[in-house]
Amino acid sequence: MRSSDQARQRGRATQAGRRPLTSRAQISNVAIDLFTSRGFDETSVDDVADAVGIARRTLFRYYPSKNAIAWGDFDEHLDDMRTLLADIPTELPMSEALRRALISFNEVPSDEVDGHRRRMALLLGVPALQAHSMLMYADWRHVIAEYCAHRLGLDERDHLPQTIAWMCLGIALSAYEQWLADPTTDLEALIEAGSRTLAHGVDALS
Repeated sequence: MRSSDQARQRGRATQAGRRPLTSRAQISNVAIDLFTSRGFDETSVDDVADAVGIARRTLFRYYPSKNAIAWGDFDEHLDDMRTLLADIPTELPMSEALRRALISFNEVPSDEVDGHRRRMALLLGVPALQAHSMLMYADWRHVIAEYCAHRLGLDERDHLPQTIAWMCLGIALSAYEQWLADPTTDLEALIEAGSRTLAHGVDALS
């Protein structure tokens, strides 16, 4: 039996034997496992739908594309970061507010670290995901730029808020690259170090 046929058989057994998964996060987690074990390009939307016990059409109610599945509840996390930034007292230096936001956004419960590592390895390493990832990064930068513009009395499209947003993204991505390359490193410590560079500037390092 071909692998796709086997997956469909498992999907039918899942549908008959237990309640299908209906959470966006659960669907994404199952997909990450499939993408990691089989390969992203080799795993179809039908494979994911079968594995979670739902129809292909139902899966598309949760995610508009296979690329989007790999990102999970990213929009919800962005909303959380926007709320966090809005609740930070304006007396706090902007660099400290951004540090808190970066750490909070990338905080991972200990029991989810392995799954998050697999997800980030896919997002940063699979060429087929890069175009969609750029859209997600743009949404992420928008939240940062929006906050910085408010603090600085500027438009979020102005150069300075955009520059800070790009720098924050660089801090996060460079931290993840190090974390994925060396599992003994601490993600939060890497983000802390990057945030200090943002706060104090390059000259403070020399």
